[in-house]
Amino acid sequence: MSGIIGSKDNIRGSGLVAKLGTDGQVLTSAGAGVAANYEDVVGGLSWQSVETGSTMTAVAGEGYPINTTSNACTITLPSSASNGDEIMFADYARTWGTNGITIDSNGLNYQGDDDSYLVTYGTDGLTLRIIYSGATKGWIPTVDAAVSYVPITGNSEGIFGYGLPGPLSMSNLVSNVGVVATDVTGVGTARSYLAACEYGGDKGIFGYGYTATSVSMTNLVSNVGVVATDVTGVGTARYGPAACEYGGDKGIFGYGTTGSEVSITNLVSNAGVVATDTTGVGTARRQLAACGYGEDKAIFAFGDSGSLTAVSNLVSNAGVVATDVTGVGTGRYGLGACEYGGDKGIFGYGYTTTGVSMSNLVSNAGVVATDTTGVGTARSYIAACEYGVDKGIFGYGFDTGESNVSISNLVSNVGVIATDTSGVGTARRQLAACSFN
Repeated sequence: MSGIIGSKDNIRGSGLVAKLGTDGQVLTSAGAGVAANYEDVVGGLSWQSVETGSTMTAVAGEGYPINTTSNACTITLPSSASNGDEIMFADYARTWGTNGITIDSNGLNYQGDDDSYLVTYGTDGLTLRIIYSGATKGWIPTVDAAVSYVPITGNSEGIFGYGLPGPLSMSNLVSNVGVVATDVTGVGTARSYLAACEYGGDKGIFGYGYTATSVSMTNLVSNVGVVATDVTGVGTARYGPAACEYGGDKGIFGYGTTGSEVSITNLVSNAGVVATDTTGVGTARRQLAACGYGEDKAIFAFGDSGSLTAVSNLVSNAGVVATDVTGVGTGRYGLGACEYGGDKGIFGYGYTTTGVSMSNLVSNAGVVATDTTGVGTARSYIAACEYGVDKGIFGYGFDTGESNVSISNLVSNVGVIATDTSGVGTARRQLAACSFN
């Protein structure tokens, strides 16, 4: 919402700016006022450090970035003010929609009403600037507007590649509106059980997998979706790993099996160079999935460690894998994952005792949500990637009748999975996907 003012036993809503009397009737309504230029917004203010507390006291002439990732914040305004005093607040982490701010006018009027009214703001990305206008109207908002989330990081196109039956070396490009193209065949060693991720901000890489044995080969993907020939020999040969982007322009392959499950990871530089093994963080497992979140971090989750698991491991923006976080969502393997919305992620589908269609959203703080069930054909051994900068796509897989399929399901920029789109490209399973630009 923009801003709501109402009786203290009221309210938080969205989509309007209003003042409610104690009888619940709307007294006034007003739209947001947007400053004409940058200097008008910030001129003369002294910006303070990021505020993370649940309460704070504001001082005239200062600006405050308010981080409500962990909690809402109640802001107490000065108990006295002079005409022209200004204060500004900004949604530091774009979380006011979840944990908003409450303004305590501390004995002074706010938009002409006394402080028996509750003033709350709860829109992600909101900027609020208030000016004291004198005793009658008191504090008046002159800027009350959400700032667009730009630039949204992400790539506009995607690619599905390799898989079974075969194995295959074919690929299928995904357009910036989520349309899957027909097969492109023949680049790189045919294989399955591989992984893929973005690197360099606009390119991709397929890595590892299984031919008649585990391999450690990789294939770079250009920023126009062209798959390069094999690069062999970096890191432990294995199959069933996962991969994702981190740090904005680098990638990481993690976990898998050599016949026994491993917790090995291999970083990918922003030039697409795969590093040697880093061993030993988190539960060893295979056929897990991974995706980005929070613009520059990543998460590995789910998989088969000898039993099905929902364990997850966060990856910092420097590529450091954290210890296990356990137990959110149904344990499964053979699922896919991708980023959406510019800073969030989604895990979807997979295998328990059969293929499933459940999904789990990942917040921009890396928190995995409980299961959402029931969209699209239940299946496993699926792949997923980002497209259109802020959306995603799940594709292909193995249905509950144990048939390979070429079904895809688009993911909106708010994490909603669409119904099946069927029939483009060779039906297959145990493939991989990544985005490029």
